[in-house]
Amino acid sequence: MTGESVSSRVFRLLDAFSETKPALTLSELSSLAGLPLSTTHRLVNELTDWGGLTRGGDGRYRIGLRLLAIGSLSPGSLSLRERAMPFLEDLYEATRQNVQLAVRDDLEAVYVERISARGAVSILTRVGSRMPLHATGVGLILLAHADDDVRERVFSAPLERFTERTISTTRRLRETLAAARRDGYVVSDRQIEMITQSIAAPVRDANNTVIAALSIVVPIETDARALVPAVRAAGHGISRAMGWRPSTHRR
Repeated sequence: MTGESVSSRVFRLLDAFSETKPALTLSELSSLAGLPLSTTHRLVNELTDWGGLTRGGDGRYRIGLRLLAIGSLSPGSLSLRERAMPFLEDLYEATRQNVQLAVRDDLEAVYVERISARGAVSILTRVGSRMPLHATGVGLILLAHADDDVRERVFSAPLERFTERTISTTRRLRETLAAARRDGYVVSDRQIEMITQSIAAPVRDANNTVIAALSIVVPIETDARALVPAVRAAGHGISRAMGWRPSTHRR
């Protein structure tokens, strides 16, 4: 592609990886990035030598530790994760279920931390994975406290359905977001899988801005309401660690 910079080509290669395609062959990378095989081979070798990619025994390439280390240095993420971890661990020890922390990236929730017990209900998310804001507990919290223009963009786009319980109408989404702001938590019921539900609460900073959301994902037969106080307490604990004080909190 004439005039395209080397960095643009590298970004296209990295964009080829996704949650559903975490490992790719050289030819798959070439096809997905829309680059000649020779160019792909050269750039992939350079990325591998640098540590941005790693080549497995099966010949497929995966994101390397060098990129993961750099990603952890994004503004606020390391501080947030470090300060949140004691509270996430406490919630995990009390419930032995899936505990997650997420931040918003445009119209998606990105999971930046997760603790899961071996016997906990199986879930699809992992650190680094993304989900649409309307379909998860953390996403609903983040969307409820996002700017108006962000919410309007979600309202105006089709709402992807994962199960028959996924929020799929703007009216229901507006009602759910209003309740999340009013109550300080949200219960996401079987939106992603029919066997799970999540309870989520906001994390605020010193300016009273919601910067993240945490959740616990439990089997559908669990009494979700009984877990609300623990989840909210963990959210308040992380918020305090981030500089928030109750006197600044307004629902």
